[in-house]
Amino acid sequence: MAEKEKRSRKIRKKLLHKYRLVVLNEDTFEERFSFKLNRLNVFVFSMVFAMFLVTITTVIIAFTPLREYIPGYSSASLKQKATDLTFKTDSLQQVINVNEQYLASIRKVLTGDVKTVNFNKDSIIEAAKIDMSQINLNASRQDSLLREKVFQEDKYNPLKGASEVSFVLFAPVKGTISDGYNPKEKHFAVDIVTAKDAPVKATADGTVIFAEWTADTGYVIIIEHANNLLSAYKHNASLNKVQGEFVKAGEVIAISGNTGDLSTGPHLHFELWSDGYPINPTNFIKFD
Repeated sequence: MAEKEKRSRKIRKKLLHKYRLVVLNEDTFEERFSFKLNRLNVFVFSMVFAMFLVTITTVIIAFTPLREYIPGYSSASLKQKATDLTFKTDSLQQVINVNEQYLASIRKVLTGDVKTVNFNKDSIIEAAKIDMSQINLNASRQDSLLREKVFQEDKYNPLKGASEVSFVLFAPVKGTISDGYNPKEKHFAVDIVTAKDAPVKATADGTVIFAEWTADTGYVIIIEHANNLLSAYKHNASLNKVQGEFVKAGEVIAISGNTGDLSTGPHLHFELWSDGYPINPTNFIKFD
């Protein structure tokens, strides 16, 4: 026990033993100021100062913008820019996907590599037929009087336009069909023999979405119409329209010819596509 007490007294003496820190003028050895210290005071002061530094650093990192200057911490503006770029990237990806689908449909028109769907106008009309004997079409007396009143009011109305606009397809050229629509042989068009340098006309109103030269089919022009309908005109001698132009039905868009490796003589190769699938033009257009 005595030895333990001696050791503890020795440690206490070391901790509490006083030292004097003096600052002197080097030339005159004049004492400027001095501090009385002991090891315990120095230890306590060091711990308090270290805790103060840790607290200040934590406050700066957590609650002030100064943390942006500390390596490893990103700024709020950079995070906002990164978020905005993420949304823009997602929007651009959606636009790219839509454009890729659109270009894929155009590629089908140019290459003819597509699974065919037989689109028969007569079969659709037959399917739409209903038993008219089960429906009473006789107008009532009140209905007849109302129809007559409305007719008389609108008869001379200059602001009244047509209630419906029919969608009619016109023949691009007049001539004889030399090769008809044959999906089994992947001939998704009709080849029309016509006079030399005959004008090729737009089959309906629309926008030119392709007007270029291709090795296989020569000068090609493709028009996008209403109701997701595309018309393609191939093997032309020259083109009168460029991509992006709006054309009216019956407007001259090209001159028929014999261009392209797949052409065997002067004619027009004419295709119709609906929703990305080829349809038989003779079901809708009379070429003779």
